[in-house]
Amino acid sequence: MTTLGFKGRVFVENHHLAVPYHELNPVRANGLSEKASLHDNLIVHGDNLAALKALLPTHHGKVKCIFIDPPYNTGNEGWAYNDKVNSPLMQDWLGKVVDREDLTRHDKWCCMMLPRLKLLRELLRDDGAIFVTIDDNEVHRLRSLMDEVFGEDNFVATVIWHKMDSPKNTARHFSEDHDYMLVYARNAADWTPNSLPRSEKMLKRYKNPDSDPRGPWLLSDLAARNEYSQGRYAITTPNGKVIGGPPAGSYWRVNRARFEELKADGRIWWGKSGNNRPGIKRFLSEVREGVVPQTLWPWQDAGSTRNAKQELSGVLGLEPGQDVFVTPKPSKLVRRVLQIATDQDSVVLDSFAGSAATAHAVLALNEEDGGSRRFVLVECEDYADTITAERVRRVIGGVPDAKDPVLQAGYGGTFSYFELGGALRRESMLDGSTLPSWEKLASYIFFTATGEEFDAGAADLEKWFVGRSRLYDVYLIYVDDVAVLKDMALTLPIMRELPPTDRRKLVFAPTKYVDQELLHQERIVFQQLPFEIYESADRLAP
Repeated sequence: MTTLGFKGRVFVENHHLAVPYHELNPVRANGLSEKASLHDNLIVHGDNLAALKALLPTHHGKVKCIFIDPPYNTGNEGWAYNDKVNSPLMQDWLGKVVDREDLTRHDKWCCMMLPRLKLLRELLRDDGAIFVTIDDNEVHRLRSLMDEVFGEDNFVATVIWHKMDSPKNTARHFSEDHDYMLVYARNAADWTPNSLPRSEKMLKRYKNPDSDPRGPWLLSDLAARNEYSQGRYAITTPNGKVIGGPPAGSYWRVNRARFEELKADGRIWWGKSGNNRPGIKRFLSEVREGVVPQTLWPWQDAGSTRNAKQELSGVLGLEPGQDVFVTPKPSKLVRRVLQIATDQDSVVLDSFAGSAATAHAVLALNEEDGGSRRFVLVECEDYADTITAERVRRVIGGVPDAKDPVLQAGYGGTFSYFELGGALRRESMLDGSTLPSWEKLASYIFFTATGEEFDAGAADLEKWFVGRSRLYDVYLIYVDDVAVLKDMALTLPIMRELPPTDRRKLVFAPTKYVDQELLHQERIVFQQLPFEIYESADRLAP
């Protein structure tokens, strides 16, 4: 397979593997949940590469749909490359704003995107798909990177989003009225998009002028331009007019025998006069439910950039002309993605969350169809709380000045807000150079193993008890003293001291001196420190 070459590639090809796991620290005051949970709608504030890695233990292979709107790399966005790659070349790039004068801006963009795409693929379900918006600056490079990460065979389509509702008359050459959206499936051979609902305009095309009891129908031409050897024959209308054959240069699309069957079944329409060239009646009741997605998305269906700014300003209560984002995406665009690529209980991920259009779309669609889709947003900028989360809070609680009465009342729902914390490095635990406190490690393993919030008040260090989840009683045999830690283990006496219960026990310790059969009898799942502190909740499920 052809791969894209760019400066710095050798240092980032496997960088996602070297990114350490980080803590996810709940900030309950910023969310709308009584108790923070990784099973809730999520907003994570922090570097999105590290955040994606931190989400792996609880969301690996669980995301049905990914929608991302990464920097287009126009040279005007003010983004900086900040990945902590251990290379003098990469260190020299850190923190420097990428602008049009930067001769390596395309290399930096590729270095930024490649490890993120690799982690996104790990989070995607086997029946999931990813949608990435982009423009002409990087679309060809993005296509190459995604071919490599997701596989050429898993390319689905390039969607054209007609984003402008009027031309830019100030354009030097052409008014650039569209963006692209690259669509890849985890396994394209097994991925089937949902049909889109038929619009009122489409439904109005179905009529029933002959009061057919089968309901409204749409006339389909009987003639076609594809050569068909049995498509040349004369037809006699009900009023006796003979039509010698199909129009010049075309053929009847069915043979005579099939035509006679359709006529006998009342599926041929001759016009009100009974002398028109015949057509085939296609009944609405017999066509597929909804319509197949197309690759051209007009702004009337998917929103425009102007709509997006107006929508965001309306939700946040901004003054006219007060833009907090230059190019926000309309929630209608993301909603269309969700209609195509999600079920009612899907997890939807956006790791370049920005103005939270994805969360808006998820909540709106849930309110419409009664779904329970969950969103996971990651935003690295300081406005993660003041704009990203604030928009979510408002669309959940209601926007009094909204024109839509449903949005006025609010879509309802909850979300948990997390700050990306410090790195937990295995090698630091192995050599004793950096050992977290018992409570800090207990908090982290409880989150990663169960996806539920750690309650420090319920923990009991003397009994090694961390907390109770839906599935487990969790224990941590550990102290932040390397000399003591070297001799710590799950032993038979410690196992006997654990409170008897019918529930399964999840026990973390540096090692164990109890055989597996006895652990099984005692309903204990053992996890070795530090190697298995990132074991995901679904892999630990009974």
